[in-house]
Amino acid sequence: MPASLEGRLVVAISSRALFDFEEENRVFEAADDHAYMQLQLQRLEQPARPGVAFSLVHKLLAFNAGGEARVEVVILSRNDPVSGLRVFRSCQHFGLPIERGVFTRGTSPWRYLRPLAANLFLSTNEADVRSGLAAGVPAARVYPHSMRASDAHPHEVRIAFDGDAVLFGDEAERVFQRDGLSAFQHHEREHSTQPLAPGPFKPLLQALHRLQQADDTGMRIRTALVTARSAPAHERAMRTLMDWRIEVDEAMFLGGLPKGEFLREFEPDFFFDDQTGHVEQAAGHVPAGHVAAGVSNP
Repeated sequence: MPASLEGRLVVAISSRALFDFEEENRVFEAADDHAYMQLQLQRLEQPARPGVAFSLVHKLLAFNAGGEARVEVVILSRNDPVSGLRVFRSCQHFGLPIERGVFTRGTSPWRYLRPLAANLFLSTNEADVRSGLAAGVPAARVYPHSMRASDAHPHEVRIAFDGDAVLFGDEAERVFQRDGLSAFQHHEREHSTQPLAPGPFKPLLQALHRLQQADDTGMRIRTALVTARSAPAHERAMRTLMDWRIEVDEAMFLGGLPKGEFLREFEPDFFFDDQTGHVEQAAGHVPAGHVAAGVSNP
């Protein structure tokens, strides 16, 4: 039988999202890819430091501890194949059972998301993230300067999501940006029983919900909805999740308050938001990524 990833939660991730290659990247930007390749070869025996998404990947892979392959992580990188040697060496050093990788030496790797049937794509390259989203894959641009995840919850994968244009479609956000807060609240009150359209990250939330059923590994998933919505607009968001038959563990309806300090208390392994201002603010507290979707990201 040929190898298959069917039935697994598949995470495609760039090398800079998984490991801290910022120093090496500065060499690439200042010189050329040959200087970068040479530096990576010189450091082949030196494991790279964990990057922004390292904690998320490490914990998700722990769902395979029971002997059943439930999660697959694939390196999907603009790195050259030679530099990929150091990526795999670093994975081995940290005990990450990552065996598959695609290295494209400067060209966009997003097209390989389709044969992987990826449930999530994390990259530091905005163009690649936008291409992934256009192909229907939940994708986010990782902010390399983000704070690293807390180690306070070793047996819980904690993920926080914004609502509009991330879990949900951007219908309500369009009303808000066009007509203001009062019109937005009226619109959501009038449509409170009508589920919102799915956003780009609904498939990931569904995949996490399925993974949560694998409770024989000692790992758990804890999710949070962290949104600028407030009452009365909160009701439609909750009714939408109920219609999808998906539960979140925490919901924060912040009415425009800065999200960063609330996220700091939740301690997620990753936070997804469609607005760069929110991501920048959150990145000072937790690992964060930008979802370039919806009306805020033309």
